[in-house]
Amino acid sequence: MTKILRAAACLLAAAVAVTVSASAAVADDRADRRADDHAGLQRVLDQAVADGMPGAMADVRDGRRSWFGTAGVADTDTGRKRRQQDHFRAGSVTKTFVATIVLQLAAEGRLSLDDTVDKWLPGVVQGNGHDGSKITIRQLLNHTSGIFPYTSDEALATKQWSTAFLKGRFDSYRPEQLVKVAMGNPRSFAPGKGWGYSNTNYTLAGMIIEKVTGRSYAQEITRRIIRPLGLTRTYLPGEGTKLRRPHAQHYVKFLVGEDTTTPYDLTDMNASWAGAAGSIVSTMSDLHTFYRAVLSGRLLPPAQQKEMFTTVSTKGVQWIDNTAYGLGVFSQKLSCGVTVWGNGGRIHGSWTYAMGTRDGKHMVVTNINGDWGNPISILTKEMEAEMCPTSSR
Repeated sequence: MTKILRAAACLLAAAVAVTVSASAAVADDRADRRADDHAGLQRVLDQAVADGMPGAMADVRDGRRSWFGTAGVADTDTGRKRRQQDHFRAGSVTKTFVATIVLQLAAEGRLSLDDTVDKWLPGVVQGNGHDGSKITIRQLLNHTSGIFPYTSDEALATKQWSTAFLKGRFDSYRPEQLVKVAMGNPRSFAPGKGWGYSNTNYTLAGMIIEKVTGRSYAQEITRRIIRPLGLTRTYLPGEGTKLRRPHAQHYVKFLVGEDTTTPYDLTDMNASWAGAAGSIVSTMSDLHTFYRAVLSGRLLPPAQQKEMFTTVSTKGVQWIDNTAYGLGVFSQKLSCGVTVWGNGGRIHGSWTYAMGTRDGKHMVVTNINGDWGNPISILTKEMEAEMCPTSSR
């Protein structure tokens, strides 16, 4: 049971991708693009729905060109189609926002990436091998801290990823509570001696933002990123349970327990359990604007921009390949040799990918409103179909 629950928690992370080699279907997609640049991408969306997903959509910006494609439905009851302006929960995309705030604070001299966690949160990270005096802020942001991921705690994972969540979907969690859950488990490895995706890292980063600024991470994201970039459809819901309209319904199949086949509508829920690690809500257009700003260096001075894109290897982690993780962003090398940058995320009923070229000029934002099967394979195929060059380009 524990292994299953930890596998579920790994899927929740979803900020890095597995390798998906160029299949015959992708090759066919590339051939299609000779006639229509995005026919291959549309085919992947259609296939995702044919394989059982409720709905999928992709939004491409390439210089001055743009394209939007959709397949399936936003609502299985009404049959409404997915729309470009739909709000959706974007999961671990939140981490890029949080990392950007921490790096801005570093640029202002208000903290250092080499500060220990204990400097800002004394005594919070301790027990079961954890020692906040030996873990730096940089190690939180690039997942080399070795801190146990609270989403892998057996009791919490059971509560989150079985039908028990139907009763607890509106429960509230405080960051300190989630860190305490993590501290009740052994550390994953010594700080700096490995790589392991842990939502606890970003929960702590959010707490450090609050300690440094006197404002919550959500307030700082709104003040420093959302308002300046004009991201009018992006917000941190806190303990709010309703998505702003318009939105797609978010469908879940639970990973453990007696019922793992029924799709449940879990659009309404309290996402405080994800917090600074994965609670943000956004739209296609807003994520394009944000990641183009991130990739182009608009949000950070050169020194901090370099820090953000200095990566560590994820090699050897069971479900990850061809990726490297920076500070709130990751790179993925596609089968054709093209490397894309950005982030992605999963939260109940929603998978999101926002990736593009290093200069941010060619971006793809995708979302699927179902969380079963292997959506991360679908998302990678979408990137392959759009980003891998053909002889006609």
